[in-house]
Amino acid sequence: MNDPRDNKLAQMLVNYSVRIQPGEKVLIDYTGEECVPLVKRIVREVYAAAGVPFVKCDHPIVTREFLMGCSEEQVKIQDDADLYLMKQMDAYIGIRAAANAAEFSDVPAEKYHLYEKYTAPSLNERVDHTKWVILRYPTPAMAQRMNRSQEAFEEFYYNVCTLNYSKMNRAMDALKKRMDETDQVRIVAPGTDVTFSVKGIPSVKCAGECNIPDGEVYTAPVKDSMNGVITYNTPSEEQGFTFENIRFEIRDGKIVHATCNDEERINRILDTDAGARYFGEFAIGVNPYVLHPMKETLFDEKICGSIHLTPGMCYEDAPNGNESAVHWDLVLIQRADYGGGEIWFDGELIRKDGIFLPEDLRCLNPENLQ
Repeated sequence: MNDPRDNKLAQMLVNYSVRIQPGEKVLIDYTGEECVPLVKRIVREVYAAAGVPFVKCDHPIVTREFLMGCSEEQVKIQDDADLYLMKQMDAYIGIRAAANAAEFSDVPAEKYHLYEKYTAPSLNERVDHTKWVILRYPTPAMAQRMNRSQEAFEEFYYNVCTLNYSKMNRAMDALKKRMDETDQVRIVAPGTDVTFSVKGIPSVKCAGECNIPDGEVYTAPVKDSMNGVITYNTPSEEQGFTFENIRFEIRDGKIVHATCNDEERINRILDTDAGARYFGEFAIGVNPYVLHPMKETLFDEKICGSIHLTPGMCYEDAPNGNESAVHWDLVLIQRADYGGGEIWFDGELIRKDGIFLPEDLRCLNPENLQ
């Protein structure tokens, strides 16, 4: 079926998000069968832009079978091939349409960690050396998570994914400027009072160029500067398990105590490597259409009135020196309907209960972005 909304989305991905130029090579990497109509449309749009499309597909059921018995040598060889392919690419478009979010829930933790560790080179090549964008495709599983009909969820999805990102991009300029000039950040919310420095670390606007949906400005904390406690009020799906009520105690940048609904599982993730207990990203979410968590990171980290503080790897364009196979975006919503909260920059209250207060930042409040 050719949904005209897929046509619009494909045009935006190719011509706005990764801005394909004549002769550029693009890897279109998709998971699941339901997104095939969009993949076909993207291939056509790449050709229309005089680009060169390449296609790779993955099925989670098959990947699970691979993971159940994989060895270190296997994963390394697989990633060597993926890395070779990625090094030929100028751009990357990833579409995820998983029918079952819990498909990997019974994969042994040591196998999953092995996979994460030895697939990092191709991931880093994509993140650091290509124009890239990733999105989820609207599946029945996603609609169920939001307790909506498929039709209602698709309406929400396409509104979120095709909003006016050019307008959002311009509105983010003032927040980026402030973050670039800030030293001390303080985050306050129920169960949360944490401070850290972002001095000297660049901030990056995300307005539809790397993720769809989008809507965040991120930087990274100075690696050893964070102290305090943070309690995340958004559930997170990781390795096929839903983590809830995650609480970290942090000393000199390191997570020294972690609790949640499964402490053994969370500490296994945090013990993946030395960098997993330090933070690689601090971001502020501003998407006016994304209001409630749905256990899909690409949506949840953009929630209006949220922040995320991410254990694990930093990004090359906002480097704090932390290296890890882990990059786990955990979200704290600070709107009044989620208990409220505050963001302070160098002693100035920047946002309260999800609403920006300074005049130059009010353009990012939801009524000005819709």
